[in-house]
Amino acid sequence: MNSIQFIQGQVNTTPKNIEATLKLLAEDCTIPFISRYRKDQTGNLDEVVIEQIAKLSKHYDEIVKRKESILKTIEEQGQLSPELAKKITDSFDLQEIEDLYLPYKKKKKTRADVAREKGLEPLAKIIMAQNSDDIEFIASKYLNDKVPNEDEALQGARDIVAEWINENIYIRKNLRRMFQRKAVVTTKVAKTKKDDEAAQKFSQYFDWAEPISKAPSHRLLAMLRAEAEGFVKLNVEIENEEAIEFIEDNTIKNNRETVDQLRLAVKDSYKRLLEPAISNETLQEAKAKADIKAIDVFAGNLSQLLLAPPLGEKRILAIDPGYRSGCKIVCLDEKGDLLYNETIYPHQPQNESAMAMKKIRSMVNAYNIEAISIGNGTASRETEFFIKKIPFDKPVQVFVVSEAGASVYSASKIARDEFPNYDVTVRGSVSIGRRLSDPLAELVKIDPKSIGVGQYQHDVDQTKLKEELDTVVVRCVNSVGININTASKSLLSYVSGIGEKMAENIVAYRSENGPFEDRKQIKKVPRLGEKAFQQAAAFVRIHNGKNPLDNSAVHPEAYPIVEKMAKDLKISVHDLIANKEKISQIKLENYITKDIGILGLKDIVKELEKPGLDPRKSAKVFEFDPNVKTIKDVRSGMILPGIVNNITAFGCFVDIGVKESGLVHISQLKEGFVSDVNEVVKLHQHVQVKVVEVDEDRKRIQLTMVL
Repeated sequence: MNSIQFIQGQVNTTPKNIEATLKLLAEDCTIPFISRYRKDQTGNLDEVVIEQIAKLSKHYDEIVKRKESILKTIEEQGQLSPELAKKITDSFDLQEIEDLYLPYKKKKKTRADVAREKGLEPLAKIIMAQNSDDIEFIASKYLNDKVPNEDEALQGARDIVAEWINENIYIRKNLRRMFQRKAVVTTKVAKTKKDDEAAQKFSQYFDWAEPISKAPSHRLLAMLRAEAEGFVKLNVEIENEEAIEFIEDNTIKNNRETVDQLRLAVKDSYKRLLEPAISNETLQEAKAKADIKAIDVFAGNLSQLLLAPPLGEKRILAIDPGYRSGCKIVCLDEKGDLLYNETIYPHQPQNESAMAMKKIRSMVNAYNIEAISIGNGTASRETEFFIKKIPFDKPVQVFVVSEAGASVYSASKIARDEFPNYDVTVRGSVSIGRRLSDPLAELVKIDPKSIGVGQYQHDVDQTKLKEELDTVVVRCVNSVGININTASKSLLSYVSGIGEKMAENIVAYRSENGPFEDRKQIKKVPRLGEKAFQQAAAFVRIHNGKNPLDNSAVHPEAYPIVEKMAKDLKISVHDLIANKEKISQIKLENYITKDIGILGLKDIVKELEKPGLDPRKSAKVFEFDPNVKTIKDVRSGMILPGIVNNITAFGCFVDIGVKESGLVHISQLKEGFVSDVNEVVKLHQHVQVKVVEVDEDRKRIQLTMVL
């Protein structure tokens, strides 16, 4: 089986499309570039399928490499028969390959190894063959200075038989299936931890049991966390009798005297070797699936968060609210640069509201502020009410934004490099303001795990989580496109074909030579070669540049085609852009080239109609219920406006204007069965919810969606 056949078995596309995609990947083309500018070669495969092909290709290479290593090891032992070599070569199931390798795998000295050293393997073969009676008499022939009696001889022989049973591929494969279908995950509270206050959040798992195949990902991860923290003991098991009976049915052939010895060996093999190994495999497999589900939830949330509506280039006053320590204020210009900072104390204990009001009004006028961004942490609602009382001389929009991760950014090297002369409080306020202006540009500076829009992100495979989240950031950045003359190093580093070092070079070149005037000038950046230019050029924008196409998603390689279209229509490229009447006259088939087919041409025409269009919507002001400021104001039966601020596999969390977000369980999202929360709600969606229950002590609010 070659890589294309391997991939086709798991991806719904043609071998031709897979081959073309693998060729482009081998040429160091990025996934955003391939999916956007090589549609004609790949058959219009989207980013998700291309990513899947890339991962499967990598997995195929890993399997091939592992098989080569195993074959070499067994051959060096002088035990590689043609039959075994063929089985290993033909298999692309890693679990099966490892089972085939198990008898030859180097391991710590086992009880079977000790028995072999005592010369008991022939006795084990006699027991396994099941063709002898008077096994005690036969065992007596194997006594020596290391084997003093028949019982020890038989015990050693059974140890060898148990290992053979454990290494039987058919038995292992079928026991795995049995565990996958019938295994139950159980948890029991650790007696010494039962009354531990920290354990109470896991109290439902003090005595829990359910089929592992049906355990939702979030519940399995919660159980594993409870076990990791020492509050419960977790087991995965099936009915022992059924498993042992299956092994006996596939091992015992007759009813001769050796059967009793064989039965003992079967039970020992299952309890000591097979059950622990396959139970652990089953748990790890379930954990891997739970990880994938949790990572998918996090990735979906992150994508929605990064693509949240931006306010755009506005002058913003940003507030990091607080009580005793005051509200940290910053004024930012249209580019997000810091103009001024101050601390005001409108709340208790200082209550300097009149002075604070005067300062805010003065700053709004002095810096021509168009919008105010308030972090949603401590004192957020009080600050919002305070701001809305101020009689501004002109309309000023007031937004409450999530400050999740702002503190992480403020203490990071990125923030220190940006604002070396300011402390963390000022940097945090700047982040709150910038994420209103452009959430994507600001949030890429923060480790995605710190943004707080997932479930059990610290419990899943961290390598896979990072890979997936990095992929999401790259996808989002390149779907929007970035202004190369204003983008930060962090944002530039996610652009197709650029990376961290090249982003540094671009920023340095920009600082030394001024803004880029056209895309061709990008080639002058040190170490940015033709390949990097090909991959990156169309994802960066140059506003008000020499060539109007530089502010669009049209790739420079297609500029000659657009110029020919304009020439044929007897107008300039500038006059062709956004001219729907002229664009409608273009006959695409006249412009097909060796590299750009009809799919690529359709994209070009679509882009000409609305060049550089930001796929994100515009930010909108949201109003919470003015009578609800803290959890003490929340009552059962209330219908409140809210914003979805986190989505999990079991429901969504809604910000209703108090510190504690309320949970809408998946069963309360709408009438009927819901399999995926994202089918009903999206992050940042404005919703109406009804309060079902309020638990002030545990700070929990249960909600139901109002349709």
